[in-house]
Amino acid sequence: MTLSLFDQFMSPFLLGIPLIIIALTLPWSLFPTATHRWLNNRVLTLQGWFINRFTQQLLLPLSTAGHKWAVLLVSLMMYLITLNMLGLLPYTFTPTTQLSLNLALAVPLWLATVITGMRNQPTHALGHLLPEGTPTPLIPALIIIETISLFIRPLALGVRLTANLTAGHLLIQLTSTATFVLLPLMPAVAISTGALLFLLTLLEIAVAMIQAYVFVLLLSLYLQENV
Repeated sequence: MTLSLFDQFMSPFLLGIPLIIIALTLPWSLFPTATHRWLNNRVLTLQGWFINRFTQQLLLPLSTAGHKWAVLLVSLMMYLITLNMLGLLPYTFTPTTQLSLNLALAVPLWLATVITGMRNQPTHALGHLLPEGTPTPLIPALIIIETISLFIRPLALGVRLTANLTAGHLLIQLTSTATFVLLPLMPAVAISTGALLFLLTLLEIAVAMIQAYVFVLLLSLYLQENV
């Protein structure tokens, strides 16, 4: 039973070829492309409105130097939302439940923010390791603690996204299994469990979008400290 629960998080293979490559490239083909017409259709209009609103909220606390990251952060946001939402469909694989993939996204982007700060304003970037007004005996310990917290940031980004999506998928699978098992035995209980499954699915849709937003938002906060 334990193995069957976690089988859904294993990367699928077909003829020895990992299908995670297809799962990672499929979202880009689903985005509607811009046209040369004066009036766009409703999907393009809604997509443009969403991207504009999100970009405004994301770049609001950033300085002008951080606006160069707008395209990267918005693209990452759309990509993660699409991956998370596609993973909620039946018989699909969610790449963002893999910690290795999330760390592969988090570590380079976090490292880029740190390198940007060290290159543009090294004194200010190193100043985050020692808060102002720290007593002299606590300086070595605080530097070590702040350094550890700095290097834990990409790990926290990857683990947060992985844990939330994995927990949601497990809850949906457990609830759906209970619904099918109880249906011939106790139909009334099965109907109530099915209603719970529907509400849980709505919650997981919200979690899929919120976690993608939180991932990008934290990256923008890390960028804010270094620009």
